[in-house]
Amino acid sequence: MYRKLFVIMTVAALLSCPEIFAKKEKQTQQTPASDSRIEYTGRVVVNGNDVAYDWSGVYFRVRFNGPYLAMKCSDSKNSWFNLWIDKEISPKEDRKFIVAAKDTLIVLAEGLGKGEHEVILQKRTEGEQGRFTLHSFVSEGEILQANGRKERHIEFIGDSYTCGYGTESASGNDPFLPETENCNLTYAAIAARYFNADFNLVSHSGQGVCRNYDDYRPGYNMPDRYKQAFDESAEPAWSPDMAPHGKPDIVVIYLCTNDFSTARQPHELIFAERYIELLKSVKANYGEDIPILCMASNVTPFSFDHIRNACIMSGLENVSYMGMTTNVHNHTTDLGASAHPNYRGQIKVASNIIPYISSITGWEMEEKAYK
Repeated sequence: MYRKLFVIMTVAALLSCPEIFAKKEKQTQQTPASDSRIEYTGRVVVNGNDVAYDWSGVYFRVRFNGPYLAMKCSDSKNSWFNLWIDKEISPKEDRKFIVAAKDTLIVLAEGLGKGEHEVILQKRTEGEQGRFTLHSFVSEGEILQANGRKERHIEFIGDSYTCGYGTESASGNDPFLPETENCNLTYAAIAARYFNADFNLVSHSGQGVCRNYDDYRPGYNMPDRYKQAFDESAEPAWSPDMAPHGKPDIVVIYLCTNDFSTARQPHELIFAERYIELLKSVKANYGEDIPILCMASNVTPFSFDHIRNACIMSGLENVSYMGMTTNVHNHTTDLGASAHPNYRGQIKVASNIIPYISSITGWEMEEKAYK
């Protein structure tokens, strides 16, 4: 009788305490996005605890001790991202997703084993698709100091080819969709991976040196946009002391396709004047000794003449130039959306510039695949 009474009383006590049966809540802590232990690569703007950016290719590394990591964030439109967990950036992400909300909590990793872990998040899409603002991280366990940057860094300046416009599309006849734009499959990312280098992109689709695609926004071209902290806003102005990654080892410029777009040709002197303005901006940012590689587009043989003449007229040192013909990639299976190179085509472009980067920097070429 006493035993039955004890069991009944015990059950009653348990039923009166439902929290005993509830799933144990996560013991989390919040860390501001601007915390110095987080490592950002690319043009970002820090405002108090927030970190905002819209340029294609910006990525961060966050290391933490525990099984769970989430981020509180916002986006002005619909930005797409690549995510890797406990591995380096590679051609295939662990997950891709969209941020399309003013304020949201997105789980980056959960259910991980004990110990230290690292998450890398990269913005796939360019500024036209949205400005992303990271407010804070929510973690089970402590946020740790990032492992540190790679010894090499490359900055790329370009247009839609550099943004990765249509790289994941199946056909050159496909229309553009933001979800098929992936800067991580461009010649820039491929070259950076080949040399085990960090990289940042200053790129925007349709931009030219002195003429944008189909004369869109005349008088506002990449030499102007390059001076901006945000892709889609003239203010604030960019200055090199804002760069979290510091000074690059080499700058690669791949522009002029849009200058020759819609069967038009830019005036050579005007083109040279604007190109030299861009070259001088790069030198002003990083010093006269910074090497610059200028790539001429395969859109027309005249593009090489324009690039070469501008480089010579500049009188600047450590400026190299190269050209590509229309056969750098084919125009069937190597094309993605709107006749832009897909991943296969981008690999072929990268294979052309990698020897130049090697010769200019002294970085040895290894026998390994471009990917």
